[in-house]
Amino acid sequence: MRPRFPTDHEPTIEVRPALGRFEDVVTLVGTRTPGAGACWCLSYRDSRIPNAERPDAVAALCDTEPGPGVLAYVDDVAAGWCSVAARSQYRRLLRSRTIPVLEDEPGGETWVAVCFVVRAGFRRHGLMDVLLDGAVDHAARHGAGAVEGYPVDLRPDERVDVISGYVGTTRLFARAGFTRAAATTAHSGGRERVVMRRVLDR
Repeated sequence: MRPRFPTDHEPTIEVRPALGRFEDVVTLVGTRTPGAGACWCLSYRDSRIPNAERPDAVAALCDTEPGPGVLAYVDDVAAGWCSVAARSQYRRLLRSRTIPVLEDEPGGETWVAVCFVVRAGFRRHGLMDVLLDGAVDHAARHGAGAVEGYPVDLRPDERVDVISGYVGTTRLFARAGFTRAAATTAHSGGRERVVMRRVLDR
């Protein structure tokens, strides 16, 4: 899906790895107040990291291949974020009692897109579709055998609020070629979540 923005020109839209782009990651998921409470998109990786140490932890991830995720840029402005990495990097998933761990595909570890953030002013224009496509490409370049997500399951006419929708929706993942792989007992915003999975061409 090609995003459409109400501008007087066709914007340039790109997805880039977060590697070496810590300041742009801060813009999307961080806080500039030292020690302030913020997820920093680390709750799935390791929620034990104290607030004061989270900026340094994310900076270290941005300095290390393959980086902690991907960023979407609209006319060179950081507008969206997707945390995507090998499942083994997400401590919370490996220990989860609500989301099942499916077997890896032969020859490649499963990667997971766990979180999406789109800045105000850029929402409801299809940018999450671009982010998910970029996340899949990023995972494929780094040897993934499959990519998973755990989005909320919505009825055809149902919408989800920004906070509950950080995990994405089943419609979003279906548009990107994912299929339902398993049920979960996890919820977001009171809605059931589903394992959506896409096996990558080798």
